[in-house]
Amino acid sequence: MDAEEVLSRNHDRLMSIDEGVTGVGITESQGQPAISIMVKQLTPELKAKLPKQLDGVPVKIDVTGEVDAF
Repeated sequence: MDAEEVLSRNHDRLMSIDEGVTGVGITESQGQPAISIMVKQLTPELKAKLPKQLDGVPVKIDVTGEVDAF
């Protein structure tokens, strides 16, 4: 399964983690497609809830701070 399919299948679940997930997307990790989970702040509690991979696709955590959409 490719990264876009994996993101589509898991988007709502990832975004429902309300302890600081601000967005999700596709990025690269070590030259391979990966799922990016953007967070305001990476706390130990939040880190424990985030997957290291989804359906074989690696997950990369990006600390972005507060995100304002306008």
